[in-house]
Amino acid sequence: MTTRREESGAVRVEKDSMGEMRVPATALYGAQTQRAVENFPISDLRWPRSFIRALGLVKWAAAQANRDLGLLPADKADAISRAAREVIEGALDGHFVVDLFQTGSGTSTNMNANEVIANRATQLVGGALGSKAIHPNDHVNLGQSSNDVIPTAIHIAALETVDQALLPALSMLHATLVQKSLEFSRVVKIGRTHLQDATPIRLGQEFGGYARQIELGIRRVENMRASLGELALGGTAVGTGINTHPDFAAKTIALLSQETDCPFFVEAADHFEAQGAQDSLVEASGALKTVAVSLMKIANDLRWLASGPRCGLGEINLPETQPGSSIMPGKVNPVIVESLLQVCVQVIGNDAAITLGGQAGNFELNVMLPVMAYNLLQSIQLLGAATQNFTAKCIAGVTANEARCEAMIEQSLAMCTALAPEIGYDAAAKIAKESYRTGKTVREVALEQKIVSPERLKVLLDPRQMTERGFAGKGE
Repeated sequence: MTTRREESGAVRVEKDSMGEMRVPATALYGAQTQRAVENFPISDLRWPRSFIRALGLVKWAAAQANRDLGLLPADKADAISRAAREVIEGALDGHFVVDLFQTGSGTSTNMNANEVIANRATQLVGGALGSKAIHPNDHVNLGQSSNDVIPTAIHIAALETVDQALLPALSMLHATLVQKSLEFSRVVKIGRTHLQDATPIRLGQEFGGYARQIELGIRRVENMRASLGELALGGTAVGTGINTHPDFAAKTIALLSQETDCPFFVEAADHFEAQGAQDSLVEASGALKTVAVSLMKIANDLRWLASGPRCGLGEINLPETQPGSSIMPGKVNPVIVESLLQVCVQVIGNDAAITLGGQAGNFELNVMLPVMAYNLLQSIQLLGAATQNFTAKCIAGVTANEARCEAMIEQSLAMCTALAPEIGYDAAAKIAKESYRTGKTVREVALEQKIVSPERLKVLLDPRQMTERGFAGKGE
Protein backbone atom coordinates (compact mmCIF):
# COMPACT_ATOMS: atom_id res chain seq x y z
CA MET A 1 0.00 0.00 0.00
CA THR A 2 2.78 2.40 -1.01
CA THR A 3 1.66 5.85 -2.09
CA ARG A 4 3.23 8.10 -4.72
CA ARG A 5 4.41 10.45 -1.98
CA GLU A 6 6.22 7.55 -0.29
CA GLU A 7 7.76 6.52 -3.59
CA SER A 8 8.97 10.07 -4.12
CA GLY A 9 10.70 10.03 -0.74
CA ALA A 10 8.33 12.32 1.16
CA VAL A 11 8.83 11.74 4.88
CA ARG A 12 7.92 13.06 8.28
CA VAL A 13 9.97 12.86 11.47
CA GLU A 14 8.67 10.92 14.46
CA LYS A 15 10.28 10.38 17.84
CA ASP A 16 10.45 7.49 20.27
CA SER A 17 12.53 6.90 23.40
CA MET A 18 15.64 6.38 21.27
CA GLY A 19 15.34 9.57 19.26
CA GLU A 20 14.13 10.69 15.86
CA MET A 21 13.23 8.50 12.88
CA ARG A 22 12.26 9.43 9.34
CA VAL A 23 8.98 7.76 8.45
CA PRO A 24 7.14 7.78 5.09
CA ALA A 25 4.92 10.84 5.17
CA THR A 26 1.60 9.03 4.75
CA ALA A 27 2.43 5.95 6.82
CA LEU A 28 0.25 5.40 9.85
CA TYR A 29 3.06 3.68 11.71
CA GLY A 30 5.72 5.57 13.60
CA ALA A 31 9.31 5.51 14.82
CA GLN A 32 9.37 2.12 16.53
CA THR A 33 7.87 0.39 13.52
CA GLN A 34 10.34 2.09 11.21
CA ARG A 35 13.22 0.93 13.40
CA ALA A 36 11.90 -2.63 13.17
CA VAL A 37 11.59 -2.38 9.38
CA GLU A 38 15.24 -1.36 9.19
CA ASN A 39 16.39 -3.87 11.81
CA PHE A 40 14.73 -6.93 10.26
CA PRO A 41 15.18 -7.01 6.47
CA ILE A 42 14.92 -10.80 6.64
CA SER A 43 12.13 -12.12 4.45
CA ASP A 44 8.93 -11.35 2.62
CA LEU A 45 6.87 -13.09 5.32
CA ARG A 46 4.35 -11.07 7.31
CA TRP A 47 1.81 -11.93 9.99
CA PRO A 48 -1.32 -13.41 8.40
CA ARG A 49 -4.61 -11.53 8.14
CA SER A 50 -6.19 -13.66 10.87
CA PHE A 51 -3.56 -12.49 13.36
CA ILE A 52 -3.80 -8.79 12.39
CA ARG A 53 -7.57 -9.07 12.83
CA ALA A 54 -7.08 -10.63 16.26
CA LEU A 55 -4.60 -7.93 17.26
CA GLY A 56 -7.15 -5.31 16.25
CA LEU A 57 -9.76 -7.08 18.34
CA VAL A 58 -7.53 -6.95 21.41
CA LYS A 59 -6.87 -3.22 20.98
CA TRP A 60 -10.58 -2.54 20.36
CA ALA A 61 -11.68 -4.45 23.45
CA ALA A 62 -8.89 -2.97 25.60
CA ALA A 63 -9.97 0.57 24.74
CA GLN A 64 -13.55 -0.22 25.67
CA ALA A 65 -12.53 -1.81 28.97
CA ASN A 66 -10.16 1.01 29.91
CA ARG A 67 -12.90 3.54 29.18
CA ASP A 68 -15.37 1.65 31.37
CA LEU A 69 -12.77 1.43 34.15
CA GLY A 70 -12.30 5.20 34.03
CA LEU A 71 -8.69 4.93 32.87
CA LEU A 72 -9.14 6.31 29.37
CA PRO A 73 -11.16 9.41 28.38
CA ALA A 74 -14.21 8.52 26.35
CA ASP A 75 -13.20 10.57 23.33
CA LYS A 76 -9.79 8.87 23.10
CA ALA A 77 -11.30 5.44 23.74
CA ASP A 78 -13.90 5.92 21.04
CA ALA A 79 -11.31 7.08 18.51
CA ILE A 80 -9.06 4.12 19.34
CA SER A 81 -12.03 1.77 19.01
CA ARG A 82 -12.89 3.19 15.58
CA ALA A 83 -9.30 2.89 14.40
CA ALA A 84 -9.00 -0.63 15.80
CA ARG A 85 -12.19 -1.53 13.97
CA GLU A 86 -10.49 -0.57 10.71
CA VAL A 87 -7.62 -2.90 11.62
CA ILE A 88 -10.10 -5.68 12.34
CA GLU A 89 -11.76 -5.20 8.96
CA GLY A 90 -8.44 -5.17 7.07
CA ALA A 91 -8.58 -1.56 5.91
CA LEU A 92 -5.14 -0.78 7.34
CA ASP A 93 -3.25 -3.98 6.45
CA GLY A 94 -0.83 -2.09 4.22
CA HIS A 95 0.58 -0.33 7.28
CA PHE A 96 1.62 -3.57 9.01
CA VAL A 97 5.10 -3.73 7.53
CA VAL A 98 7.35 -5.51 10.03
CA ASP A 99 9.03 -8.76 8.97
CA LEU A 100 7.86 -11.92 10.68
CA PHE A 101 11.40 -12.73 11.84
CA GLN A 102 11.78 -10.05 14.48
CA THR A 103 11.98 -9.74 18.23
CA GLY A 104 10.85 -13.06 19.67
CA SER A 105 8.08 -11.54 21.78
CA GLY A 106 6.48 -9.90 18.77
CA THR A 107 6.99 -6.48 20.39
CA SER A 108 7.72 -4.85 17.05
CA THR A 109 4.36 -5.94 15.69
CA ASN A 110 2.53 -4.94 18.87
CA MET A 111 4.07 -1.48 18.53
CA ASN A 112 3.25 -1.49 14.82
CA ALA A 113 -0.40 -1.95 15.81
CA ASN A 114 -0.17 0.62 18.61
CA GLU A 115 1.31 3.23 16.30
CA VAL A 116 -1.07 2.57 13.41
CA ILE A 117 -4.10 2.72 15.66
CA ALA A 118 -2.80 5.79 17.54
CA ASN A 119 -2.10 7.72 14.35
CA ARG A 120 -5.37 6.71 12.73
CA ALA A 121 -7.27 7.61 15.90
CA THR A 122 -5.44 10.95 15.93
CA GLN A 123 -6.60 11.55 12.38
CA LEU A 124 -10.16 10.74 13.38
CA VAL A 125 -10.13 13.43 16.07
CA GLY A 126 -8.63 15.97 13.70
CA GLY A 127 -4.98 15.72 14.77
CA ALA A 128 -1.85 15.49 12.65
CA LEU A 129 0.06 12.28 11.98
CA GLY A 130 2.89 11.91 14.46
CA SER A 131 1.48 14.44 16.91
CA LYS A 132 0.63 11.71 19.42
CA ALA A 133 -2.56 13.42 20.44
CA ILE A 134 -3.48 9.80 21.04
CA HIS A 135 -0.37 8.01 22.26
CA PRO A 136 0.58 4.50 21.10
CA ASN A 137 1.88 3.43 24.51
CA ASP A 138 -0.03 5.54 27.00
CA HIS A 139 -3.43 5.11 25.38
CA VAL A 140 -3.57 2.29 22.83
CA ASN A 141 -1.33 -0.06 24.85
CA LEU A 142 -2.82 0.94 28.21
CA GLY A 143 -2.87 -1.99 30.64
CA GLN A 144 -1.05 -4.23 28.19
CA SER A 145 2.36 -5.59 27.28
CA SER A 146 3.54 -7.23 24.09
CA ASN A 147 4.19 -10.24 26.28
CA ASP A 148 0.51 -10.81 27.00
CA VAL A 149 -1.02 -9.19 23.90
CA ILE A 150 0.82 -11.25 21.28
CA PRO A 151 0.03 -14.70 22.76
CA THR A 152 -3.55 -13.55 23.31
CA ALA A 153 -3.89 -12.54 19.67
CA ILE A 154 -2.36 -15.84 18.54
CA HIS A 155 -4.94 -17.80 20.51
CA ILE A 156 -7.82 -15.69 19.21
CA ALA A 157 -6.66 -16.01 15.60
CA ALA A 158 -6.15 -19.74 15.94
CA LEU A 159 -9.55 -20.45 17.45
CA GLU A 160 -11.39 -18.19 15.01
CA THR A 161 -9.72 -19.89 12.06
CA VAL A 162 -10.35 -23.35 13.50
CA ASP A 163 -14.04 -22.63 14.01
CA GLN A 164 -14.59 -20.79 10.73
CA ALA A 165 -12.42 -22.76 8.33
CA LEU A 166 -11.00 -26.04 9.62
CA LEU A 167 -13.85 -27.62 11.57
CA PRO A 168 -16.47 -26.92 8.86
CA ALA A 169 -14.15 -28.43 6.24
CA LEU A 170 -13.49 -31.53 8.34
CA SER A 171 -17.19 -31.92 9.08
CA MET A 172 -17.98 -31.75 5.37
CA LEU A 173 -15.34 -34.37 4.62
CA HIS A 174 -16.63 -36.62 7.38
CA ALA A 175 -20.21 -36.42 6.11
CA THR A 176 -19.12 -37.15 2.55
CA LEU A 177 -17.05 -40.14 3.62
CA VAL A 178 -19.98 -41.51 5.61
CA GLN A 179 -22.17 -41.09 2.53
CA LYS A 180 -19.61 -42.95 0.41
CA SER A 181 -19.33 -45.74 2.97
CA LEU A 182 -23.08 -46.31 2.61
CA GLU A 183 -22.97 -46.01 -1.16
CA PHE A 184 -20.20 -48.62 -1.36
CA SER A 185 -21.62 -50.99 1.27
CA ARG A 186 -22.44 -53.67 -1.32
CA VAL A 187 -19.13 -53.54 -3.16
CA VAL A 188 -16.89 -56.43 -2.09
CA LYS A 189 -13.16 -56.12 -2.77
CA ILE A 190 -9.91 -57.60 -1.65
CA GLY A 191 -8.39 -56.38 1.59
CA ARG A 192 -4.66 -55.71 1.85
CA THR A 193 -2.12 -55.89 4.63
CA HIS A 194 1.62 -55.29 4.10
CA LEU A 195 0.59 -54.27 0.55
CA GLN A 196 -0.23 -57.95 0.01
CA ASP A 197 -3.58 -59.60 -0.65
CA ALA A 198 -5.66 -60.28 2.45
CA THR A 199 -9.22 -61.47 3.04
CA PRO A 200 -12.14 -59.66 1.37
CA ILE A 201 -13.69 -56.51 2.75
CA ARG A 202 -16.43 -54.22 1.55
CA LEU A 203 -15.39 -50.94 -0.02
CA GLY A 204 -17.91 -49.31 2.30
CA GLN A 205 -16.04 -50.68 5.30
CA GLU A 206 -12.83 -49.16 3.99
CA PHE A 207 -14.46 -45.74 3.56
CA GLY A 208 -16.11 -46.13 6.96
CA GLY A 209 -12.64 -46.42 8.45
CA TYR A 210 -11.66 -43.18 6.74
CA ALA A 211 -14.77 -41.49 8.09
CA ARG A 212 -13.89 -42.59 11.62
CA GLN A 213 -10.38 -41.17 11.25
CA ILE A 214 -11.84 -37.78 10.39
CA GLU A 215 -14.42 -38.03 13.18
CA LEU A 216 -11.61 -38.55 15.67
CA GLY A 217 -9.65 -35.74 14.03
CA ILE A 218 -12.59 -33.40 14.58
CA ARG A 219 -12.65 -34.40 18.24
CA ARG A 220 -8.93 -33.71 18.57
CA VAL A 221 -9.30 -30.27 16.98
CA GLU A 222 -12.29 -29.44 19.19
CA ASN A 223 -10.21 -30.35 22.24
CA MET A 224 -7.84 -27.51 21.29
CA ARG A 225 -10.48 -25.04 22.45
CA ALA A 226 -9.80 -25.64 26.12
CA SER A 227 -6.10 -24.75 26.02
CA LEU A 228 -6.28 -22.08 23.30
CA GLY A 229 -9.24 -20.52 25.09
CA GLU A 230 -7.00 -19.45 27.97
CA LEU A 231 -5.73 -15.96 27.20
CA ALA A 232 -2.58 -14.42 28.60
CA LEU A 233 -4.09 -10.94 28.68
CA GLY A 234 -3.71 -9.37 32.13
CA GLY A 235 -0.25 -10.72 32.84
CA THR A 236 1.52 -7.72 31.26
CA ALA A 237 5.32 -7.91 31.32
CA VAL A 238 6.17 -11.03 33.31
CA GLY A 239 2.85 -12.42 34.52
CA THR A 240 2.36 -10.30 37.62
CA GLY A 241 -0.11 -7.91 36.03
CA ILE A 242 1.90 -4.81 36.83
CA ASN A 243 0.46 -1.56 35.39
CA THR A 244 -2.96 -2.99 34.62
CA HIS A 245 -6.26 -2.66 36.44
CA PRO A 246 -7.31 -5.82 38.34
CA ASP A 247 -10.55 -5.95 36.35
CA PHE A 248 -9.00 -5.12 32.97
CA ALA A 249 -8.46 -8.69 31.74
CA ALA A 250 -11.91 -9.92 32.73
CA LYS A 251 -13.66 -6.98 31.07
CA THR A 252 -11.55 -7.15 27.91
CA ILE A 253 -11.90 -10.91 27.51
CA ALA A 254 -15.67 -10.71 28.00
CA LEU A 255 -15.82 -8.21 25.15
CA LEU A 256 -13.63 -10.45 23.00
CA SER A 257 -15.87 -13.45 23.62
CA GLN A 258 -18.93 -11.43 22.72
CA GLU A 259 -17.40 -9.92 19.59
CA THR A 260 -16.03 -13.22 18.26
CA ASP A 261 -19.02 -15.27 19.38
CA CYS A 262 -16.53 -17.62 21.00
CA PRO A 263 -17.51 -18.73 24.53
CA PHE A 264 -14.18 -20.46 25.18
CA PHE A 265 -12.09 -17.38 25.98
CA VAL A 266 -11.15 -17.04 29.64
CA GLU A 267 -8.31 -15.42 31.52
CA ALA A 268 -5.36 -17.78 31.93
CA ALA A 269 -5.42 -19.73 35.17
CA ASP A 270 -1.73 -18.93 35.66
CA HIS A 271 -0.15 -16.02 33.82
CA PHE A 272 3.38 -17.28 34.39
CA GLU A 273 2.52 -20.46 32.51
CA ALA A 274 0.66 -18.56 29.81
CA GLN A 275 3.62 -16.31 29.04
CA GLY A 276 6.65 -18.33 30.06
CA ALA A 277 5.55 -21.36 28.05
CA GLN A 278 3.57 -21.92 24.88
CA ASP A 279 2.58 -25.52 25.48
CA SER A 280 -0.92 -24.72 24.24
CA LEU A 281 0.45 -23.92 20.78
CA VAL A 282 2.52 -27.11 20.78
CA GLU A 283 -0.56 -29.10 21.79
CA ALA A 284 -2.67 -27.49 19.09
CA SER A 285 -0.03 -28.15 16.47
CA GLY A 286 0.14 -31.77 17.58
CA ALA A 287 -3.58 -32.14 16.94
CA LEU A 288 -3.19 -30.56 13.51
CA LYS A 289 -0.30 -32.88 12.74
CA THR A 290 -2.45 -35.88 13.66
CA VAL A 291 -5.18 -34.68 11.31
CA ALA A 292 -2.57 -34.26 8.58
CA VAL A 293 -1.34 -37.80 9.14
CA SER A 294 -4.91 -39.11 8.89
CA LEU A 295 -5.48 -37.20 5.68
CA MET A 296 -2.21 -38.53 4.25
CA LYS A 297 -3.28 -42.09 4.96
CA ILE A 298 -6.63 -41.57 3.27
CA ALA A 299 -5.14 -39.70 0.32
CA ASN A 300 -2.43 -42.28 -0.30
CA ASP A 301 -4.97 -45.11 -0.12
CA LEU A 302 -7.07 -43.39 -2.75
CA ARG A 303 -4.05 -42.97 -5.03
CA TRP A 304 -3.31 -46.68 -4.79
CA LEU A 305 -6.94 -47.79 -5.15
CA ALA A 306 -7.34 -45.63 -8.25
CA SER A 307 -3.95 -46.49 -9.75
CA GLY A 308 -3.99 -47.50 -13.40
CA PRO A 309 -6.40 -47.07 -14.98
CA ARG A 310 -5.52 -50.41 -16.63
CA CYS A 311 -2.21 -51.51 -15.17
CA GLY A 312 -2.78 -50.70 -11.50
CA LEU A 313 -5.36 -51.66 -8.88
CA GLY A 314 -8.15 -49.63 -10.46
CA GLU A 315 -10.75 -50.49 -7.82
CA ILE A 316 -12.10 -46.96 -7.64
CA ASN A 317 -12.33 -44.05 -10.05
CA LEU A 318 -11.34 -40.53 -9.03
CA PRO A 319 -12.87 -37.48 -10.71
CA GLU A 320 -10.84 -36.31 -13.68
CA THR A 321 -9.98 -32.65 -13.15
CA GLN A 322 -7.20 -31.81 -15.62
CA PRO A 323 -4.78 -33.37 -18.15
CA GLY A 324 -1.95 -35.09 -16.32
CA SER A 325 0.98 -34.96 -18.68
CA SER A 326 2.63 -32.55 -21.08
CA ILE A 327 3.97 -35.49 -23.12
CA MET A 328 1.59 -38.45 -22.64
CA PRO A 329 -1.77 -37.78 -24.32
CA GLY A 330 -4.81 -38.83 -22.35
CA LYS A 331 -2.99 -39.31 -19.05
CA VAL A 332 -4.95 -38.12 -16.01
CA ASN A 333 -3.30 -37.83 -12.59
CA PRO A 334 -4.76 -37.64 -9.06
CA VAL A 335 -3.82 -33.98 -8.74
CA ILE A 336 -6.33 -33.04 -6.04
CA VAL A 337 -4.99 -35.85 -3.87
CA GLU A 338 -1.42 -34.75 -4.52
CA SER A 339 -2.29 -31.18 -3.55
CA LEU A 340 -3.65 -32.40 -0.22
CA LEU A 341 -0.58 -34.56 0.38
CA GLN A 342 1.70 -31.57 -0.06
CA VAL A 343 -0.34 -29.58 2.45
CA CYS A 344 -0.03 -32.44 4.93
CA VAL A 345 3.75 -32.48 4.48
CA GLN A 346 3.83 -28.73 5.13
CA VAL A 347 1.73 -29.09 8.28
CA ILE A 348 3.97 -31.83 9.62
CA GLY A 349 7.01 -29.65 8.94
CA ASN A 350 5.30 -26.70 10.63
CA ASP A 351 4.75 -28.87 13.68
CA ALA A 352 8.49 -29.46 13.95
CA ALA A 353 9.10 -25.70 13.93
CA ILE A 354 6.40 -25.14 16.54
CA THR A 355 7.79 -27.91 18.73
CA LEU A 356 11.26 -26.38 18.65
CA GLY A 357 9.76 -22.96 19.29
CA GLY A 358 7.95 -24.29 22.33
CA GLN A 359 11.27 -25.30 23.84
CA ALA A 360 12.44 -21.67 23.78
CA GLY A 361 10.51 -20.53 26.82
CA ASN A 362 13.12 -18.93 29.07
CA PHE A 363 11.98 -18.04 32.56
CA GLU A 364 8.97 -15.67 32.17
CA LEU A 365 8.71 -15.46 28.38
CA ASN A 366 8.80 -17.56 25.26
CA VAL A 367 10.75 -15.72 22.55
CA MET A 368 9.66 -17.71 19.49
CA LEU A 369 6.15 -16.31 19.27
CA PRO A 370 6.23 -14.94 15.69
CA VAL A 371 7.48 -18.14 14.07
CA MET A 372 5.20 -20.32 16.20
CA ALA A 373 2.22 -18.15 15.32
CA TYR A 374 2.99 -18.10 11.62
CA ASN A 375 3.35 -21.86 11.36
CA LEU A 376 0.31 -22.66 13.50
CA LEU A 377 -1.98 -20.27 11.66
CA GLN A 378 -0.67 -21.46 8.31
CA SER A 379 -1.34 -25.08 9.28
CA ILE A 380 -4.93 -24.31 10.26
CA GLN A 381 -5.60 -22.33 7.12
CA LEU A 382 -3.97 -24.84 4.77
CA LEU A 383 -5.71 -27.84 6.30
CA GLY A 384 -9.07 -26.11 6.09
CA ALA A 385 -8.66 -25.04 2.47
CA ALA A 386 -7.13 -28.31 1.25
CA THR A 387 -9.70 -30.45 3.05
CA GLN A 388 -12.57 -28.49 1.58
CA ASN A 389 -11.07 -28.79 -1.90
CA PHE A 390 -10.35 -32.50 -1.44
CA THR A 391 -13.96 -33.16 -0.41
CA ALA A 392 -15.55 -31.17 -3.21
CA LYS A 393 -13.26 -32.11 -6.08
CA CYS A 394 -12.29 -35.66 -5.15
CA ILE A 395 -14.23 -37.54 -2.47
CA ALA A 396 -17.67 -36.40 -3.60
CA GLY A 397 -17.03 -37.81 -7.09
CA VAL A 398 -15.36 -41.12 -6.22
CA THR A 399 -17.01 -44.13 -7.85
CA ALA A 400 -16.40 -47.86 -7.47
CA ASN A 401 -15.16 -50.14 -10.24
CA GLU A 402 -17.24 -53.10 -9.10
CA ALA A 403 -16.22 -55.46 -11.90
CA ARG A 404 -12.55 -54.90 -11.15
CA CYS A 405 -13.13 -55.44 -7.42
CA GLU A 406 -14.91 -58.75 -8.00
CA ALA A 407 -12.30 -60.03 -10.45
CA MET A 408 -9.41 -59.32 -8.11
CA ILE A 409 -11.08 -61.11 -5.20
CA GLU A 410 -11.31 -64.34 -7.14
CA GLN A 411 -7.61 -64.16 -8.01
CA SER A 412 -6.52 -63.70 -4.38
CA LEU A 413 -4.63 -66.47 -2.58
CA ALA A 414 -6.04 -65.12 0.70
CA MET A 415 -9.37 -66.76 -0.18
CA CYS A 416 -7.97 -69.91 1.36
CA THR A 417 -8.24 -68.25 4.79
CA ALA A 418 -11.93 -69.20 4.89
CA LEU A 419 -10.97 -72.85 4.33
CA ALA A 420 -8.66 -73.08 7.36
CA PRO A 421 -11.38 -73.65 10.01
CA GLU A 422 -12.82 -76.42 7.81
CA ILE A 423 -9.70 -78.29 6.64
CA GLY A 424 -6.93 -76.92 8.87
CA TYR A 425 -4.25 -74.27 8.39
CA ASP A 426 -1.64 -76.55 6.84
CA ALA A 427 -4.00 -78.02 4.27
CA ALA A 428 -5.28 -74.58 3.35
CA ALA A 429 -1.68 -73.33 2.97
CA LYS A 430 -0.95 -76.16 0.53
CA ILE A 431 -3.90 -75.09 -1.59
CA ALA A 432 -2.65 -71.49 -1.59
CA LYS A 433 0.84 -72.57 -2.69
CA GLU A 434 -0.56 -74.80 -5.42
CA SER A 435 -2.75 -71.95 -6.59
CA TYR A 436 0.26 -69.64 -6.77
CA ARG A 437 2.41 -72.27 -8.55
CA THR A 438 -0.14 -73.11 -11.22
CA GLY A 439 -1.81 -69.75 -11.67
CA LYS A 440 -5.16 -71.27 -10.89
CA THR A 441 -7.59 -69.74 -8.39
CA VAL A 442 -8.01 -71.14 -4.90
CA ARG A 443 -11.51 -72.19 -5.90
CA GLU A 444 -10.22 -74.11 -8.93
CA VAL A 445 -7.55 -75.95 -6.93
CA ALA A 446 -9.98 -76.80 -4.13
CA LEU A 447 -12.47 -78.19 -6.63
CA GLU A 448 -9.78 -80.30 -8.29
CA GLN A 449 -8.63 -81.70 -4.96
CA LYS A 450 -12.22 -82.30 -3.83
CA ILE A 451 -11.51 -81.17 -0.30
CA VAL A 452 -15.21 -80.53 0.26
CA SER A 453 -18.29 -80.78 -1.92
CA PRO A 454 -18.77 -78.14 -4.60
CA GLU A 455 -21.85 -76.91 -2.75
CA ARG A 456 -19.93 -76.57 0.52
CA LEU A 457 -17.02 -74.88 -1.25
CA LYS A 458 -19.38 -72.29 -2.70
CA VAL A 459 -20.56 -71.42 0.78
CA LEU A 460 -17.07 -71.31 2.25
CA LEU A 461 -15.67 -69.11 -0.52
CA ASP A 462 -18.51 -66.61 -0.57
CA PRO A 463 -16.58 -63.28 -0.52
CA ARG A 464 -19.39 -61.27 1.06
CA GLN A 465 -19.64 -63.70 3.96
CA MET A 466 -15.92 -63.20 4.57
CA THR A 467 -16.50 -59.50 5.23
CA GLU A 468 -18.48 -60.29 8.39
CA ARG A 469 -17.29 -61.42 11.81
CA GLY A 470 -17.43 -65.16 12.40
CA PHE A 471 -16.62 -68.33 10.47
CA ALA A 472 -17.42 -68.79 6.82
CA GLY A 473 -20.18 -71.33 6.26
CA LYS A 474 -21.09 -71.61 9.93
CA GLY A 475 -24.37 -73.44 10.37
CA GLU A 476 -24.42 -74.76 6.80
